[in-house]
Amino acid sequence: MKKIFTKEFIIGISVIVAIAILIVGIDFLKGINLFKPANFYYATYTDVAGLETAAPVTLNGYKVGQVREISYDYSNPGHIKVLLALNKELQVPEDSKALIGSNFLSGAFVELKLGVSKRKLAVGGDIATGSSPDALSALTDEVMPKVNQILPRVDTLLYNLNLLVSDPALVASIGRIDGITANLLATSSGLNTSMNRQVPYILGNAGRITQNIDTITYNLTDLSRQLRSLPLQSTMNNIDQLTSNLTKFSNQLNDTKSTLGQLTTDPELYNRLNNVAADIDSLIIDIKKNPKRYISIKLL
Repeated sequence: MKKIFTKEFIIGISVIVAIAILIVGIDFLKGINLFKPANFYYATYTDVAGLETAAPVTLNGYKVGQVREISYDYSNPGHIKVLLALNKELQVPEDSKALIGSNFLSGAFVELKLGVSKRKLAVGGDIATGSSPDALSALTDEVMPKVNQILPRVDTLLYNLNLLVSDPALVASIGRIDGITANLLATSSGLNTSMNRQVPYILGNAGRITQNIDTITYNLTDLSRQLRSLPLQSTMNNIDQLTSNLTKFSNQLNDTKSTLGQLTTDPELYNRLNNVAADIDSLIIDIKKNPKRYISIKLL
């Protein structure tokens, strides 16, 4: 009886298994999972620049499949057919679109835009295609006009900056600033030297001032103690009595019925006093003129 597992058979089986493992490994490295169930759809483009096998198919930014195969459609020149493997749970409406997009980091990808139709696209059917503006085009269209507007201003700014830098007044100002800095350094050095010399003297004076303040504080304390020992209550009582007497005297002066009040307010008394003063004055004058009339001297 012949052996079934001959050496040649084992070698052939080994080669087939190795080739299968190699294919699966290459697809796995590309990101293609052959063991994951998927529904396949076709999309036809006229330009697939940057799109490669295993590129992601996204829906609202979420990966729902990948590009499984890219081939040129020789029966329809100028068109490229792309095989899309989408998650088996995903139902694709008939009016959906598969747009090619790109970004700076991940390159080209297929962006799936689901339609609103109630009818679902049959598995293996063709999805309508289109292209979304890539990031570079958007950057060129939106940023470049602004850059073109800014460039003349930048040129003017650089020109004015060159004029400012080449201005002799600026050079002279920098020279003056250097001189001022040198003077400030010299002043600071002198101030440090002066402080080193004067600070001990100032501290000594401060100590003497502190001693004087202590002495003044002691004297004030002693004065306060002496003031507390004075008979302030009796003094205040005497002042109150004196004030009361002055008040009574003032009241008597203002009272026209009192003697003092009559002396200060009676006009007749005032006139009599004036008359008496006038008579006395006349008498004195007459005595000076005729002393013999009033003085008699008899000699024995």
